[in-house]
Amino acid sequence: MSREWIKELFGVNKPIIAMCHLEALPGDPGYNVDKGLEWVIERAYRDLQALQEGGVDAIMFSNEASLPYLTKVEPITPITMARIIGELRRYIKVPFGVNVLWDPLATIDLAVATGAAFVREVFTGVYASDFGLWNTNCGEVVRHQYRLHGKNIKLFFNIVPEAASYLGNRDIKDIARSTVFNTRPDALCVSGLTAGAETDMQTLKLVKQAVPDMAVFANTGVRLENVEQQLSIADGAIVGTAFKRDGYIWNEVDVSRVKVFMEKVREVRDSL
Repeated sequence: MSREWIKELFGVNKPIIAMCHLEALPGDPGYNVDKGLEWVIERAYRDLQALQEGGVDAIMFSNEASLPYLTKVEPITPITMARIIGELRRYIKVPFGVNVLWDPLATIDLAVATGAAFVREVFTGVYASDFGLWNTNCGEVVRHQYRLHGKNIKLFFNIVPEAASYLGNRDIKDIARSTVFNTRPDALCVSGLTAGAETDMQTLKLVKQAVPDMAVFANTGVRLENVEQQLSIADGAIVGTAFKRDGYIWNEVDVSRVKVFMEKVREVRDSL
């Protein structure tokens, strides 16, 4: 698989995709009824503006606060996310993607409805997870994508899902190779245990060695102190927690942290 699309889509090599984490939504246990949806939209707007001012290469919207996650979400979740992104659309200046945690079909629906350029999801494998037995059906999802005329949406496959363990004793290199051969992803994502947990460098190396021509992204825990090391292997990174005030996932985005981080990234790109 070619990696040329990375530069074409993001305008740079080794792009940083910044997470715009949405507050809890209607239907979520943590939804703040008193503050309402307008407050959720305002928080997302402020984070979006801070991320873009800080110089990130792309944005990905996710329902990060919809805990505990569902592997088949209720309709209200992608509907509400579509409203939020629709209201923010005029302010988005960089390529953007979406992730409805953790429902691939809903993620594709949302991407088509909002015009997202890429999605991230767990498309393959069967896992024992904190959310129960986690099964997937990649063939169904990709056919759904094509039925909706969304064939140009780039698919980021998370092959090391957070809070989950692959059922069956399979080597990560074999998983990477068979995923690429059987399902034709656009990129593979390698994650730590949870959002904000550092992506294991050895796992990242093994995946990249197994599929050297495939785009491989570090998916969690990339921060100022390790971004040079991570990007020495990965073709890009998805960053959320490192951009938040005090490095705490549920805080608002701190534009000064984003600027410092992206300056470091530019130095790394120049050195490679």
